[in-house]
This record gives sequence, structure tokens and C-alpha cells, in this order.
Amino acid sequence: MTAGRMGIWTAEHARRIVPASAVAVIPGIMASDRSALDAGRLYWDMWPVQDAAGHRVLIAGRDLWMALTAPDRGDPGLRHFEAKIHWIEWLDGRWHDRGPVLPDGDAPYEREWAGSALCVDGVVSLFFTAAGSAARGGGYQQQLWAAHAQIGADGWPEQWSSPAPLVTGYGPHYMAADAHDGEPGRIKAFRDPAYFRDPADGSEYIAFTASLAGSGSPFNGAFGLARKGASGWVLTPPCLHAEGVNNELERAHLVFHGKHYYAFWSTQTATFSPGLRHAPGGLYGMVADSMAGPWQPLNSTGLVLANPADRPLQTYSWFVDASLTVCSFVDLLPDGSFGGVPAPLLQLDLQGDHATLRALAPEAAE
Repeated sequence: MTAGRMGIWTAEHARRIVPASAVAVIPGIMASDRSALDAGRLYWDMWPVQDAAGHRVLIAGRDLWMALTAPDRGDPGLRHFEAKIHWIEWLDGRWHDRGPVLPDGDAPYEREWAGSALCVDGVVSLFFTAAGSAARGGGYQQQLWAAHAQIGADGWPEQWSSPAPLVTGYGPHYMAADAHDGEPGRIKAFRDPAYFRDPADGSEYIAFTASLAGSGSPFNGAFGLARKGASGWVLTPPCLHAEGVNNELERAHLVFHGKHYYAFWSTQTATFSPGLRHAPGGLYGMVADSMAGPWQPLNSTGLVLANPADRPLQTYSWFVDASLTVCSFVDLLPDGSFGGVPAPLLQLDLQGDHATLRALAPEAAE
């Protein structure tokens, strides 16, 4: 992929968005269904265990996912500073918390933020964001890390390798995300690693949420990429960026479907630049015929799914797998309280450069 064919999500694309006629409005959620999850914990960013093609896989016949979780301290904003990745299982129409993915141990980071999970040849690989610093709590430092485990005779991943960085430094294309101080929505990003294998040539990539280096705008969100080489992962130029448009292209990930490549991300109204804050919080995306691009916005604007206009913060952090199932979490309920649980799964329909909501996914309809 060459920098000359990098995708650009422009202000003109965003200006075309008319919230009242969003391509697909997510159904309203009236209450928070805690299923069989721990009543004393909050749950948010989530993702399935996938094979190399991006399809969900069962482990020993179990539908296992991963999610960020933290104790409920009464203020949902505090969850980011205690985040830990847990296994959650979809069983008998309910979500169940199966405990931490990684064992406790000495690490230079303070907590775990979102990522992705790969299962190939009996090995589970967790790609995640190592957030903060163990030496000084409460920071916003971010790095891309990974750990691996063999599936044991009992069907459960065991003996996790020591977590280690995927890449060193931030490279010439991305701003450093090493500041201790900051606030959500304004910090710079280097997080949310999501695995992708290009079916055209077998090349392996990590997509991630990034900030464009050398930008003169504080709104410089980028869709970062690293490619696996003979000696490990190497940072490459971004897949696309939103310079002057939006500060955060969160949960960046790639999906191959119907001979097309789809780049998806989540964002919120508040992270758009002034003058573009008519655009709703939602799932956005671009499409190309190859990893080299050129990348074009889905639905001519980039908007794929939007929360209802009267509930703009209803759900967030969408993640699409190769079956086009979309997961997210319940953010704010109609009464203003924090949901903190998985949202009903959705199902996309993709036809070239057009994306729409097909229905609730079968699991959500049970």
C-alpha cells in the first residue's frame, strides 16, 4: 500500500451527512439487560474470537468473546482506569462473565484496553492496548501489545506467554500517544489493535486507532496499520485519515466481504471538528478493491450506523466480523444512566459501496 493512495475522510463527506435520514438507525434500547453478568461490574468494548479470515470461532464448542470490564464505582468515567479484559460467553441466550483473560503479573502498563482475538491452529492470540504506566497511575499512555496461549486438553487457553509490545515506538506516520495527562475524546491515540489477513496474498496486518503525525489540526484521527514481516510487525502509512475532520477513529478494523475491503471505525459527535458536529455518533466506514486503495466512503458520507436522534449516546464501540455481525455496548439509557452491558447484536448488509442494517443478529433475536 502506498501513501499516495491513502484514503481521506474529508469535511465534504461529513457535510453530506443528514442525521434525520441516516442510512441505518440502530433500534432503540429502553433498558439495560445484564444477562448473567456480574452485577458489580461494568462492561463495554467487546470483540469475538476470530479465525484468520475474520469469522467467529468456537473454542471447545463454546461461543467465547472478550470484553473490557471494571468494578462499578458509581462513576462510569472511572472504569477506564481499572479496565481489564475478561472472557464473556454467549450461552442459552445470556452473557456470562468467565473471568480475566490474562493472569495477573508484573507489567509496565497499568491496565488493558480494547483489541482483538485470533484463534489459529490451537493457539489463541490476544492483541490489546497496554494503557497507562505501572509506575504512575491514571495516565493515558498507549501501546500495542500481544500475548498468546495454547488451547489445553480441557479446551481452555492456558499458559499465556508474557505480554510483549507488537511494535517499538510510534514511527514517522503517527503521533506519540505517551502523554500522562489528558481527557477522553481529546487525547491522541495508538490503541485498539485489530488483526486482519489479506486474502489476496496472505499478508497480515494490524489495524489500529491512531493520530496523524505532522498534522496542523487538532482533529487528526487516523486509521493506522502495521504489517507483519520476517522480523515482526512494522508500522506502515495509515490506511486512511480524517485530518481536519475528526480526532478519533476508534476501534479501527478491516473486513473482507464480496471482493471488497472495508475499513470500519467508531466515532462520536464531540470528536468532530467545529462545524461538523451535526454528524451523529456511529459506525463509519470506507471501501476499496484492494489494500492499496483507493478508499471511498460508504454511502457517500462514511456513515453506516447511527444511534437514534433522540438517543445520540445510546450505544458505542461497534465491531464488525466477517459474517457482518456487529457488536457494541449500551452506553447511555433514556434516563441518563450508564448501561455498561453488551448491546443486542446487529447484522449489516454490504453491497459494494452501500451499507445498511439488515436486522438484529440471530443471537440478539433469541
